[in-house]
Amino acid sequence: MEIIQNCRVCKGVNIVPFFDLGKQPAANSLLKSPSQKENFYPLSLSWCQDCNLVQLNETINPKELFSEYVWVTATSKTAQKFSEVFCQELINRTNNPKDGYVLEVASNDGTFLVPFIKKGYKVLGIDPAQNIVDMAVAEGVPTKCAFFGREAAEKILEENGFAKIIFARNVLPHVANTRDFVEGLQMCLDMEGTLAIEVHYAKKILDELHYDSIYHEHLCYFTLNTLERLLNDFGLFVFDITLSPISGGSIIVYAKREKIKEKQIVQWYRDQEEINKINALDRWQDFAKKSFLHREKLSDILQKAKQEGKRIVGYGASARSSTLLNFCGINSDLISIIADQNPLKQKLFTAGSHILIETPETAMKMKPDYVFILAWNFAREIMDILKNKFDYRGGVIVPLPNKPYIKETI
Repeated sequence: MEIIQNCRVCKGVNIVPFFDLGKQPAANSLLKSPSQKENFYPLSLSWCQDCNLVQLNETINPKELFSEYVWVTATSKTAQKFSEVFCQELINRTNNPKDGYVLEVASNDGTFLVPFIKKGYKVLGIDPAQNIVDMAVAEGVPTKCAFFGREAAEKILEENGFAKIIFARNVLPHVANTRDFVEGLQMCLDMEGTLAIEVHYAKKILDELHYDSIYHEHLCYFTLNTLERLLNDFGLFVFDITLSPISGGSIIVYAKREKIKEKQIVQWYRDQEEINKINALDRWQDFAKKSFLHREKLSDILQKAKQEGKRIVGYGASARSSTLLNFCGINSDLISIIADQNPLKQKLFTAGSHILIETPETAMKMKPDYVFILAWNFAREIMDILKNKFDYRGGVIVPLPNKPYIKETI
């Protein structure tokens, strides 16, 4: 693990620490046994005085985090539905899109490339996790295993030429060498092509207290201001912005290698960030204070339920749930089991908190009084599953956004 000395975007040295979440395991380092040895690393945020980027102070070796991965995009029905919308949005913003091919960086199982394939586009996915690449290839999505950056971009250009459409969803914040990654994107993009970058929007994180999105995989927390600064450094210019339902609130910025007329929404976002001081240190210091208060409230809810003899089952062993569980000191004493639909996670134990992950069918056989929705960003989808598939009419505990609450029946 390395501690940064310079800002990840502008390389400035004036970085100010403001939020320490203690030592935590890597979020996706699930255990085969609760007695298995695991590593804990500091987890803390800083703010850059020069470019206002909020960022993690610690960098774990990317090979440790991403060479074998347990998140599979197709697990989420929300993501599957959104992939169709996203495909059309990109096509609509690209001139003669079929003149080239579609490149997705960090393509996971290829879920977001499938709609392009169905429409007759040539596609290529790049992902660093060999186990996920194998899944994508088995499903007929051309995918290569590599960590993306300038070196990978040179090979892609040599073998495939420039891409007419490039997209990178929820990956830029994960990248240790941020500038090398963006340079690679610029290198691969056709002069008339369109680049789309999706990030969990820092304004949403700030306004709705998404502190559970802070974990070792997420190195940067982008506003439009900080993202534009990075893209402009490599001759990439934002011309449009849309919203994504992923991560509890993300933005998608569309950029080109030449400046074109911006949609009004771009300036609106800039103005809103200025008005609401989203890039100011004091707003983020307040965020840290509210996170500690939230921890106390959530702990009180769970402890009270335990004292009343209630059985609590978790739902959604997401990476972000790892931060929530460890930061709030929640373990198997409070939650007996966590349901998750992803077969790669089942029969394993959560990192640090050591809670067994099982199939939803196994978990719901325990007849819980409350289901603690850890993957709260998919709360509506999960409640529909509980109600329609398991005929569950009990209560749910929803930790975020903002204040935790109990819904006694669904």
